Amino acid sequence: MAAEPAAAPWSLRRRLLAAIVAASTVLWLASLGIVTMISWHETNEVFDDALEESGYMLLAATTDWDQRGLLARAQPGGGPQRKVDMQYQIVADGKVLQRTSGAPGKPFVTGFDDRHGFADPRLDGRRWRVFVVRDEQRQFEVQVGQQYKKRYDILEELAEHLWLPVLGFLALLALVCWILTGRVLKPLRRTASTIAGKTPTDLAPVELLGQPRELLPIVQALNGVLARLDGALQAERRFTADAAHELRTPLAGLHMHVQLLQRQHPELSAPFAKLRHDIARLTALVDSLLTLARLDPLARGQVAMQPIAPAPLLKQLLAAHAQEAAQRGIALSMRCELDTLNADPAMLEIMLRNLLDNALRYCPAGSRVELVAQQHAGKARIAVCDDGPGVSEANRQRLSERFFRVLGQQQAGSGLGLSIVKRIADLHGIALAFGAGLDGKGLGVTLDFPAPGAP
Repeated sequence: MAAEPAAAPWSLRRRLLAAIVAASTVLWLASLGIVTMISWHETNEVFDDALEESGYMLLAATTDWDQRGLLARAQPGGGPQRKVDMQYQIVADGKVLQRTSGAPGKPFVTGFDDRHGFADPRLDGRRWRVFVVRDEQRQFEVQVGQQYKKRYDILEELAEHLWLPVLGFLALLALVCWILTGRVLKPLRRTASTIAGKTPTDLAPVELLGQPRELLPIVQALNGVLARLDGALQAERRFTADAAHELRTPLAGLHMHVQLLQRQHPELSAPFAKLRHDIARLTALVDSLLTLARLDPLARGQVAMQPIAPAPLLKQLLAAHAQEAAQRGIALSMRCELDTLNADPAMLEIMLRNLLDNALRYCPAGSRVELVAQQHAGKARIAVCDDGPGVSEANRQRLSERFFRVLGQQQAGSGLGLSIVKRIADLHGIALAFGAGLDGKGLGVTLDFPAPGAP
């Protein structure tokens, strides 16, 4: 069957633009509706006030004159202040014949040439908006004026009603855009999380399916780097494993030849013994390199975890190291309170053997080394502690580095034993920690196993 065509990559820019434009349009229409409703309400109030003001002006025009030539303008009693406050004058030959009480005594506008129109005079420090209409036959003008301050008051009142809804919609728009951009950029964060999770044991290419179009060149370039890096690491591991494997046979043969020569020439026993010691040290280094070469390519899911009883294994290790401990004058003890734990038996044995070897090698005569297996904070813990010279706090942080050895040590070693322990602990999800040993002295190495059921 023919393979289905791969889905075309989608554009992050288009999705983001579409989401923001759609959200902005919806919220803009909603805010426009609210602004229109508020503006309609305020406009109706202004027109109602204009009608009311016109009524009062007509009422004033039909009343008697007072001694000052003012129209006795009726005022509403006890009502709120009107928004529209219009004043008018009747002007003939540049003199005010009639006016409302709020109008100035002199004409708003003088020398007006047109039959009707608007003007913006300033009288007594106040700016007016005036409409002038002239009756050519009767030779008089009607000038109706309103202070600009009244208009500004209306504008301020409108702004007071609008700022809160507009501000609320802006905040809502910002929140919606924040949520939408977060959802649209979620694949970007997922890809970043996938890249951040890459380790030397997981160099598989990042999946291209489902990636946005703008991110595809970066992911493809990264996959190329991962492929080259994986090839280089695999070549290095193969070389290390092959070299270590090929060295074991000639080293074993060399050890046998030196042993035979030592028997044939007893007078050279001391030099041959030193040579055998160096060969044994080189053989241990090759074994450690071969062990690391086998452990490095493994992932945590490839470890054959199974329930094991730790007591028989600890007793076996104690018996295997009893003779060395006795020769060095070191008291070796064990305490096991665990019934079972999950681990790979072979790897667990390598890890504990390296810890015991390390403790016995660097502890002087008269020291104590204790191997303890117990429950701690609901988890299984195995600890190897001693009361030897110990390691400084700064050097403890580097003990698991490959080929690192504390300066001033006279004992032979390769600096790989604790690196192997660290690698096996990582494969099992075990928390490895270095601290003080017995009675606050020496070195204590703790292995905290994951809780049952933990991922």
